[in-house]
Amino acid sequence: MQRSKKRKISLSQSIVVRAPLASAVMLVLSPAYAQEVTGLEEIIVTAQKRSESLQDVPLSIQAIGTKQLEELHIASFADYAKFLPSLSYQSGGQSGGPGFSRPYMRGVASGGDGNHSGSQPSVGTYLDEQPITTISGALDVHIYDVARVEVLAGPQGTLYGASSQAGTIRIITNKPDPSGFAAGYDLEGSTVTKGESGYLAEGFVNLPISDTAAIRLVGWAQHDAGYIDNVPGTVTYPEGTLRDPPYTFRDTPLTIENSSRAEKDYNDGDTYGGRAALKIDLNDTWAVTAGLMAQEQKRNGSYGYRSDSDLELVRFNAEDSKDRWTQAALTVEGKLGNFDVVYAGAYLDRKAVSHSDYVDYSVYYDYYGYYIFNGVGEYIDPTQYINGKDGFTKQSHELRISSSNDSRLQYVAGLFWQRQTHDIEQQYVINGIATSIEVTGWPDTWWLTEQVRIDRDDAAFGELTYDLTDKLSVTGGIRFFEAENSIVGFLGYGLTNDFTSATGEKSCANPGSGSVNGGPCTNVDASIKESGNTPKLNFTYRFDDQRLVYATYSEGFRPGGINRRLSFPPYHADFLTNYEIGWKTAWADNRLRFNGAVFREEWKDAQFSFLGENSLTQVVNAGNARIDGLEADLLWAATDNLLLAAGFSYLDAKLTENYCEQLVNNQSVNDCANPEAPTGTRLPVTPKFKSNLTARYTFKVGSFDAHLQGAMVYVGSREPDLRTLQAGILGEEPAYTIADFTAGIEKDSYSVELFINNAFDERAQLDRWAQCDASVCGVNGTYITPTTPQTIGLRFGQKF
Repeated sequence: MQRSKKRKISLSQSIVVRAPLASAVMLVLSPAYAQEVTGLEEIIVTAQKRSESLQDVPLSIQAIGTKQLEELHIASFADYAKFLPSLSYQSGGQSGGPGFSRPYMRGVASGGDGNHSGSQPSVGTYLDEQPITTISGALDVHIYDVARVEVLAGPQGTLYGASSQAGTIRIITNKPDPSGFAAGYDLEGSTVTKGESGYLAEGFVNLPISDTAAIRLVGWAQHDAGYIDNVPGTVTYPEGTLRDPPYTFRDTPLTIENSSRAEKDYNDGDTYGGRAALKIDLNDTWAVTAGLMAQEQKRNGSYGYRSDSDLELVRFNAEDSKDRWTQAALTVEGKLGNFDVVYAGAYLDRKAVSHSDYVDYSVYYDYYGYYIFNGVGEYIDPTQYINGKDGFTKQSHELRISSSNDSRLQYVAGLFWQRQTHDIEQQYVINGIATSIEVTGWPDTWWLTEQVRIDRDDAAFGELTYDLTDKLSVTGGIRFFEAENSIVGFLGYGLTNDFTSATGEKSCANPGSGSVNGGPCTNVDASIKESGNTPKLNFTYRFDDQRLVYATYSEGFRPGGINRRLSFPPYHADFLTNYEIGWKTAWADNRLRFNGAVFREEWKDAQFSFLGENSLTQVVNAGNARIDGLEADLLWAATDNLLLAAGFSYLDAKLTENYCEQLVNNQSVNDCANPEAPTGTRLPVTPKFKSNLTARYTFKVGSFDAHLQGAMVYVGSREPDLRTLQAGILGEEPAYTIADFTAGIEKDSYSVELFINNAFDERAQLDRWAQCDASVCGVNGTYITPTTPQTIGLRFGQKF
């Protein structure tokens, strides 16, 4: 028995099938398509590591194709994230801005992630076949000349492993094509309300070099307009009273001001990058694709503003970041007998340098500054700033075999190996401090983190699908894994500072020996290793070629790790168990598609990161949680010229036991008299309800093909923190609605488009955060990271 076969089309002509929203949304329906096709086209995906029609894949998946990405003006993670109902994210808090966002799926979020010695991400991100997730978040790949973005909701532990506990994002690029020359470019200019102007230039060329080989080159340059102002302001450190020797409080107030740093439109940025790929068809069955991609993002200022103002903050020291990365990848595909064989390997090198003002911490922790003085014993300005350097490397290899799609028995099996390193350097600097209180060998450094983190993952995996009848099939899968995390290096104060004797050089058994990357000594050296498996079971029933239902049991996991302060115990792997029933249906002669899923997810030993003692990030297994949810999307070709798309998700995500920041026998407990978050507390970051609605109308204006498009996204209210006290101080992130509108014309190879994003200038809040624990810094120092204000722009493009 063979499954019914459906016509495959080029991705550039396809319409998003399971587009919760805008995905399906802006499908460019060309006039020819509108006149000649009465039903919705299909899109081919590789979510299950084989090519399939999206409507035949029995899991919750959204896919946005090339044309839709262009129509939605998607250029970054934040652009497509807002159109996916099951996806939420934090903007990165203190780091903020593009390149530091942390995605979550289906409400599996504890907040506070992203610290260099914290939990791995719970959502995996792939560029083609290779993982690109690092401990500070996935690469913010510029989206251009991309075949599609696939988003898989729910645990993907069988095929994708450790960092796909709650879901997976896959960015699939357009590959070199030996069949013919192709090229194109797009130019865009825009202006931001209450901000400055920006631009975007993109281009690609596909160059056949023989009948069996081709090169594809892609490049982009983007300037993002600033819209947050660093306004003039002051901070006063007051005088105090005498204190027991050897310290006294400051005997006169000290006021500092920031006039030299004040600047309008403080948070502008630039992104530059390129991609080169070579594909060679060795023969009729084997092909090799080699790729190189590099990108640099430079960001100025802060992407958060004070909650007591609008798009304004007060900063006293430089704030900027530079995120530069390069990835080399190799994919070999072919056949051995009846087996399809794929090898995918990659090496990623990422370097991020940042400078951050830390005045709030200084105000709330070092208010009197009685322990901060210069070489002659005078009390000085205690204001801190941070110089950070993060160096990442990631090497991954996967080898797998699979069967063809048209047999009764189908399978995929493989081996995976990955090694990630993270060189961590953070200097907390106070200008002019005495040598006696600085970290040895690091001038003016009040606190130093100088560590190396290594994460290793090994796995063997497989899935087997068997058609029990011509309508009913069953899939079973399992992934066996082994994961190891280690941290070695230094953190803390210098030798003679006794503000805390537990952290710093005083905690080194042998100062001056065994240093890491120039640190004064080693006071952190530990590792943890874990192993286990994640199974999957799925039943799919096909009523006919247009409708199916499925039931899935699946698991995902996230490895444990070492807290960088060894007085904190290690944290262990957390697991997510998914029970899901879903459907994929087409109606009205394939003019209407309605897909969805209901699910329950049980989150066991959830890893939770928070700023603990001395504002050090600590990770604990907070306990258990449950997420009940419903997600659905609808795509309707109402007429040959009007396409409507809608999608939504409803999530009820709550703790099922108390969360207590307490240890018994060096282990976290979930039963205490005064829990930080009691049973029933709503999980943070994710709204209960998120939805979208999009309409695209195509028509003729003389000899031109014209279109009008509107897209609306609604995001419900969210909590910024799991803990009741901290969430109350930071304040709820209110619900918001964002509307985008586009009008354009096309003729031959040219296109012109006028757009207005965030048309009603909604001040939507993506994140609320503080520089240290909210109970200390958040009372009068809460920051808001907003969406970009109203943006009006013009785009011109040409294809050859």
